[in-house]
Amino acid sequence: MSKNTDRRKSYSSEDSSDEERHRDLKERDEFSKRLKQRDESNTRNVAASSDKRGADAAKRLRLETADREKLLPELRKQSRRQYLEKRKEDKVAELEADIRDDEYLFPEAEITERERRDREHKKRLLQIAKDHEKARELERVQRYRMPKDVKKGEMEEYVEVDERERMPHSEQKKWEAEQLASAVYGFGSKDAKERAAQQQEYELLLDEQIDFVEALQMAGTKKKDDKPELTEAQRKKMTIEETQKTLPIYPFKEDLIAAIQAHNILIIEGETGSGKTTQIPQYLYEAGFTNEGKKIGCTQPRRVAAMSVAARVAEEMAVKLGNEVGYSIRFEDCTSERTVIKYMTDGTLHREFLSEPDLASYAVMIIDEAHERTLHTDILFGLVKDIARFRKDLKLLISSATLDAEKFSDFFDKAPIFRIPGRRYPVDIFYTKAPEADYIDACVVSVLQIHATQPLGDILVFLTGQEEIEACQEMLQDRVKRLGSKLKELLILPIYANLPTDMQAKIFEPTPPNARKVILATNIAETSLTIDNIIYVIDPGFAKQNNFNSRTGMETLLVVPISKASANQRAGRAGRVAPGKCFRLYTAWAYNNELEDNTVPEIQRINLGNAVLMLKTLGIHDLLHFDFLDPPPHQTLILALEQLYALGALNHHGELTKLGRRMAEFPVDPMMAKMLLASEKYKCSEEIVSIAAMLSVNGAIFYRPKDKIIHADTARKNFNHRHGDHLSLMQVYNQWVESDYSTQWCYENFIQYRSMKRARDVREQLVGLMQRVEIEMVSGESDTTNVRKAITAGYFYHVARLSKSGNYKTVKHNQDVMIHPNSALFEDLPRWLLYHELVFTTKEFMRSVIEIESKWLLEVAPHYYKPKELEDPTNKKMPKTVGRAEMTANS
Repeated sequence: MSKNTDRRKSYSSEDSSDEERHRDLKERDEFSKRLKQRDESNTRNVAASSDKRGADAAKRLRLETADREKLLPELRKQSRRQYLEKRKEDKVAELEADIRDDEYLFPEAEITERERRDREHKKRLLQIAKDHEKARELERVQRYRMPKDVKKGEMEEYVEVDERERMPHSEQKKWEAEQLASAVYGFGSKDAKERAAQQQEYELLLDEQIDFVEALQMAGTKKKDDKPELTEAQRKKMTIEETQKTLPIYPFKEDLIAAIQAHNILIIEGETGSGKTTQIPQYLYEAGFTNEGKKIGCTQPRRVAAMSVAARVAEEMAVKLGNEVGYSIRFEDCTSERTVIKYMTDGTLHREFLSEPDLASYAVMIIDEAHERTLHTDILFGLVKDIARFRKDLKLLISSATLDAEKFSDFFDKAPIFRIPGRRYPVDIFYTKAPEADYIDACVVSVLQIHATQPLGDILVFLTGQEEIEACQEMLQDRVKRLGSKLKELLILPIYANLPTDMQAKIFEPTPPNARKVILATNIAETSLTIDNIIYVIDPGFAKQNNFNSRTGMETLLVVPISKASANQRAGRAGRVAPGKCFRLYTAWAYNNELEDNTVPEIQRINLGNAVLMLKTLGIHDLLHFDFLDPPPHQTLILALEQLYALGALNHHGELTKLGRRMAEFPVDPMMAKMLLASEKYKCSEEIVSIAAMLSVNGAIFYRPKDKIIHADTARKNFNHRHGDHLSLMQVYNQWVESDYSTQWCYENFIQYRSMKRARDVREQLVGLMQRVEIEMVSGESDTTNVRKAITAGYFYHVARLSKSGNYKTVKHNQDVMIHPNSALFEDLPRWLLYHELVFTTKEFMRSVIEIESKWLLEVAPHYYKPKELEDPTNKKMPKTVGRAEMTANS
């Protein structure tokens, strides 16, 4: 009887779970349908009927009229003020002329008493008007004012009066400048020039030098005595058309168009700098591939490349960026309905697959920089290969800068290869005699060594990321200052993803005469960007890589040695315009014995959670048999599926849930997407969106100038929140909003204004996406518990606890980790911690941590954590066990 009851219970529980699953799937499909309808209603139909267009025009006119009526009173007021100002000036001038004429024509002796009184009255009026104007002039003068006394609870408003006020400590500087203005006394001597001429010329002596050994020469297609390429200045003087004709791809224009028309899929192999990225889309546009209202798409692995290439092509086509030529990257879309050539990151194209699985709006799709083998690029290969089979009108071009074109050809069903011959001068390669301990310092020494001893020509330095670039820039500026005017001018220009677009553009500007540019770049300059006039390359031999350990399920960002293929790509940058030199800051033995031949494709070494979620959303369920160019390890795929199941994105059948479908709408990591969605339950979506936006630019918010380290650290500590770094970041953002997005506030608190601006843009886009997935934006109370619970709901994988030894260990894998010294909780050591990411430098550091309670883990992830795992061993006594001796005695 009891057996039957148990069986009945198990059947009923299975039925209820099945019902729940079907209900969830139904809700998911309804949600997808609503999204599709919303997208269709937002998409402008260019070929709509004329009466609809007429209605649109009428609506637009109505809105314009309403706007005009709103603006007119204010404009009238301004116009009246300007008129009165002008009238006053005219009247004063008229009065002055009147008095002058009166005095000239009628001297004092010839006028009556009444006329004299009138004249005096006019003079007095004129004097009052002039005094009034003087008082206004005095008011306009920038002078030091005592700061206003701000009462408790009041906020001081920042009013940035002029450019000087945008600088740090502007008030002191303004006061000092005014004091100095009255005290400075210039002096000199007549024979200063003669004495300077008599002074003995001294040789410039560098403190340190590195011994390099020339090992080999990388052969080029051009000889040393060939006519050198045009300089940047000469190139600038040329018209755009003339410049285009000098590119190696130009002679092959007709053949290339013919090959594209003849084949559906074409592999294009050409060296970096041959003009593939900028010219091919223009050739296709001219050949009429966009005539039927379709677009030409071109993917780039990096944001900087997509932005700078789009800007260059817009300039060449003489159109405004965002109109006919545009770009779309994560958290930034610069396109319009008129866009026909669209550059984007490969991750952005993934997201387009969600709303347009057959890429119907594209006539041509170019997968550029295919040799970089990023995760998104590798998945795109499988997706576009599938589309090209059933969409015969879609042209697919795979563009690569290295010699692995054969591999791509085999993958795309023996697609033909179109080779564009490169042009490269020979490059002399130098190695160090001994390994360098500090490669950033070695870079600085090498730059100064080249600058002092080598002929003019720009230097390209490869570093691993923004922090290193900024450190190197600071050291270089400091040492150049100390060397004084003996050296020629050295322009130090950084390039990395978080840099504003206008600053990025500086690297492409011509070098001034008799000066030298040094460009500090990440490995983006390896293949994605071509910078003219580079003669010298400094290669420390390192790059930053994301590595995922499938055994522990942990992802770390590591600085690792580059591959030989990358080293050769870097050296090749020096031989673009003339014979060049590449200085490698490692030994020849290290190159031959320690570097891998090729970089491991990203798909085989990083967490696939995001990719698996995307493929599931696209309806691809059999991931083990998906057409990968290089299949990822099965263990990594299974771990990604497990993680998505734990987050609730997949059900126990491996099907996408409604939660998973909503998560896929966010262009972020699945854990962050879950955190954003959990904010709906905990009613703190405003706070969580701010935290997510700040985490997306986390590494670049605070800066520490060398000469003000103590001030910068104190300013940073003022933002520290007792519960952890996520809340500290939220405080930074909220205070910046309260200061009305002030630049001055950022300077005073040692915060990077451009990073905050980017965080604001990211936040705006995330708010739009939250509304898209039907989440209302609400703010929680001042209590931070709900905010921390929402973060825990997404990042419950990333939990560590304090062990008896006083070290932190991750809960699931018992791995030793440490709090990063920059953290607000570095000295507090709470029992339970949640971290945003692990960074491995000298030790395994947890970056961005908050304090949590262990019971929350059972609330947000009961299927992942068991109560036994979360028991606190420090609060329990050791269990009484029967000793071995006692057992034997009893027996």
